[in-house]
Amino acid sequence: MMQSRRMSLLEAAANVAVGYVLAIVTQITVFPLFGWRPSLGDNLLLGAIFTGVSLMRSYLLRRVFDNWSADRRSVADACN
Repeated sequence: MMQSRRMSLLEAAANVAVGYVLAIVTQITVFPLFGWRPSLGDNLLLGAIFTGVSLMRSYLLRRVFDNWSADRRSVADACN
């Protein structure tokens, strides 16, 4: 059974939300090791930008693979 577009978006959003929190914690921990000391606001904004890109990437890839799987199932069903 195919995952609905809504569920694909919900799954991607949950994944990216967890990733956003991890990214902020990682940035705050790792950036100073490289001499970068952005403010908390800068870290949150940077994280938000990458989160938006990640959400779109996750959703689009999910749809591509879901459609690819559906196409393969259709071909297999036609051969039977």
